[in-house]
This record gives sequence, C-alpha cells and structure tokens, in this order.
Amino acid sequence: MAKIQATRGTKDILPSELKYWQFVHNKIYKILQCANYQEIRTPIFENSNLYDRGIGADTDIVNKEMYRFRDRSNRDITLRPEGTAGVVRAFIENRMDSHDKLQRLWYNGAMFRYERPQSGRQRQFHQLGIELIGSADARADSEVIHLAMTIFNDLNLKNLQLNINSIGKIEDRNIYQAKLSDYLERYYDDLDRDSQNRLSSNPIRILDSKNIHTQQILDGAPIISDCLSIESQQHFDNVCNYLAILAIPYTINKKLVRGLDYYNDTAFEIKTLNSLGQDTVCGGGRYDSLIEQMGGPKTPAVGCAIGLERLLTLAKDTVNLPDEPVNFYIATQGSAANKTGMTIMKFLHQQSCTVELDLNSKTFSKQIKQANKKKAIACIIIGEQEIQQGNVIIKWMLKQEQENIPITQFKERISYLKKKLLFMQSFQIIK
Repeated sequence: MAKIQATRGTKDILPSELKYWQFVHNKIYKILQCANYQEIRTPIFENSNLYDRGIGADTDIVNKEMYRFRDRSNRDITLRPEGTAGVVRAFIENRMDSHDKLQRLWYNGAMFRYERPQSGRQRQFHQLGIELIGSADARADSEVIHLAMTIFNDLNLKNLQLNINSIGKIEDRNIYQAKLSDYLERYYDDLDRDSQNRLSSNPIRILDSKNIHTQQILDGAPIISDCLSIESQQHFDNVCNYLAILAIPYTINKKLVRGLDYYNDTAFEIKTLNSLGQDTVCGGGRYDSLIEQMGGPKTPAVGCAIGLERLLTLAKDTVNLPDEPVNFYIATQGSAANKTGMTIMKFLHQQSCTVELDLNSKTFSKQIKQANKKKAIACIIIGEQEIQQGNVIIKWMLKQEQENIPITQFKERISYLKKKLLFMQSFQIIK
C-alpha cells in the first residue's frame, strides 16, 4: 500500500523548526504590543465574492491562484489567499469603528494560493499582517513601514532594501493607464502572453511582469509619477520625509505596483538582497477606498504583510535560540516509585517547572544518561530503596552533587529547590 504523503505545496513544521517560529512570533508580539496593535483572528475561509470584490477580478490571485470550491450547501467558498480583505470584512461586520475610529490591528495565520511551489513559497503559507485603519495621515504609512523594518532589525537581518512608490488615486491611474496603453500598443506583439491579456483589462499590472523582455520594453514607458495629483504627490513627499526622520533608508521604484487592485497612493516592498529566488519579504500600501467599496463607511487605511516562511529562512542565519534545559528529569524504577514520580511530576508542573518523566524503565545509569542528553539541571531519582527510606534523590547534573529530600517534605522544600535551580541554571550558562 502506497504511503500517504503531504499534499504538494504543503509542508510539516516539525518541533525542531517550530522553535524558530515561536521565537520569531514572540519577538513580533512584543514589538506590536509596544506599538499598541491588537491581534485579530479571522476565518480561514470566506465567501468568494469577498475576494472577487476586494482583491480584484483581473488579478492573478482571483483568476489563477484561489482555492475556490462549493460547499455542501452549494455556497461559493474560498480559502483565504491574503489577510486584508478578511480584516476589512470583520471591521465592517462588527462595526469596529463605533468603538474607536482608529484601529491598529495585526494577524498571523495560514494563507492559500495555488502557485508553483518553490523555495520560500508553498501553496499553504503563513503571513503576518499589520493594518492601521482610520487615518489618511502620511505618518500612518510611515508607522507601518517602521514596524515592519523594526521586526527585521530586531531579528538582526541585513541587506534589506525598502522600495516605495506612489500609484496615485483612481483618477491618477486612469490618466496613467491611458498613456501606458498607448505606449504598449506599439509593442503588443513583443509582450509576453499575460501582458497582452492585461493590456485591455488592467495595463498597470504589466509593470509587475517578471518577463525580462517586457521589462526592457517598459524602460521607455511613461511613469506614473508624471500623472500624480498635487494631493497624491504631497502625500508621497510627506511619507518620504517621515521615513527620513525615522532614519529608514528607501529607494523610489517608479515601476513598483502591488498585485492587489485595492491599493492607492503609497505602495512599498521590502526585499532581501541575499536571495536568488523569492526576494520580497514584505509588501504593502495604502487602501483608502477598500472599506467603502466593501459596503462600509468611507475609511482610509494602510497595511502590509510579511511572508513568514521567507522571514524564517533569513532569520535562521541570524537567530541564536536560547537554551531551554529541562528543569527536572524524573528517573524511577518499581511500581511504588512510578506512582511517587507521577505525583511529583504533577506538583512540579503546578509550580511552572519544566519536567520530563522517563518512561523507558531502564537502569538508572541509562536514565541519568538521558537526563544529561536533555540538558536537565536536576535529576530526581526514585527507586525501591528510596521508597523504603521515604526519600528522593536530587542529583544536580552539572556539579554532580546530590542530596536526599524526604518525600513528605518535598512540597515544603520547593522554594529551596527553585532557588537552587536558578543558581545551577546560572552556573550552567557561565560554563
């Protein structure tokens, strides 16, 4: 019988790797907590029209990549391909603006896109999203970018480049798209197939083409900054000024657009210069019309998303995980000792100690070797002789010291044991 394997484009996150995920998550949580951002959790699947209306019917995500299906009630359902649309739906449905006009939100979860699996991108992947809803101020754009850069800096990631651009408002883009279409029509036969299809439906998306020959054609194309309104240009200038105040270096990339139709004005990406493959680790921008477009009140917003798989790939080279030794390893032999060991294990758990109970019932020498392998600070030894004497042996592993503690006094001596545990732990770190 053929063995069952994980579906192509999905990947197990094993305990040894999950330690990095948890380390990075804790770093992110502290940074966003300091900025007073609140976590929000939205469903993994939504009605498909949320993404049709929110992301845009002409985008690759909707046309090619969504996991879309009919459920048992014949409803059109999609596994979420990105997080912003779901956050917007939750904002509108729960009338979150009635509590506070300004919402600072973040999320972390699995997303799904039917793409060709490659390094740093699976069909099930994970994103951290940061959303600042309720402000049209250029400081909001800069704050979101600052938080993303702070996360990367706190993980000691180097060789990153922030690319920013302004794609203007809808009126600016309509003027620009007309100019861009006129220019590209002359090169229609030389464009790649996807760009030919986009020329009539959404020509600005051609700027995001990965085709080298198409990019060469675009070198002579009109640029969107020439079509910006005074308001959009002023907003972009303010964003750049605030980034300078925050000492965040940036590069203006006049071809930069995002793959989602809801963006306006500020668009940005953070790329790693170390990668030969998927080099974008963060992307975002302003989406002032999306909430109104989805049926909510007119509400400006800005946000970004960080691909956690790509972030973890980079962070593994810079993160030194702290040692997490077991506080107490319990070695027992004999039925009565096993029962006492279980009672002590429960008590130590209640005292927030990390404990591992040996279940192999091997010789004490082998169990103590296992305690060493687990880097246990202390090994609690309970055998038939200890039961008869009413004691347990505490063996402090690093100094190879041991002491007897009466079983009846074990709970009373926990304060002493915890103090010695801390002392031995600091001694272990020095060593």
